[in-house]
Amino acid sequence: MRSLTKKPMNTEEYLDQLPEDQHEALIKLRKQILAAAPQAEEYFGYGLPGFKYNGHPLVYMGAAKHHCALYGNIPKGFDEQLKDFKRSKGTVQFTPEKPIPAGVVKVIVKAKMKEVEERWGTGIKKNDRRMKSGITSKR
Repeated sequence: MRSLTKKPMNTEEYLDQLPEDQHEALIKLRKQILAAAPQAEEYFGYGLPGFKYNGHPLVYMGAAKHHCALYGNIPKGFDEQLKDFKRSKGTVQFTPEKPIPAGVVKVIVKAKMKEVEERWGTGIKKNDRRMKSGITSKR
């Protein structure tokens, strides 16, 4: 890490304290996550850069001394795609030299979005759907 003089309070401060290779790896991961979930909201939680979807945590990203990581319960069905990465229930570790493939990141994020929708709904209220579709009330 570049500077451990102060605890990061936001994503930019967090990323700026990383070595260049990890910084660049997490910038790429950030772009991949936002491309897969453009409606996701970035935030800083649990000391890590994170992303919320419909107001609920989606995934986090971070770095340790010898690896970077994508955090969040990874949905079932990714064993084959992630077989070359160290994993636990809530973490996929990778290195800047061997990142998680962009296509796999996209599918994981989409699956996590689906989980959020199934558990908490889409976050779109009935009136919001009308407004988005161009239908308005005549009252």
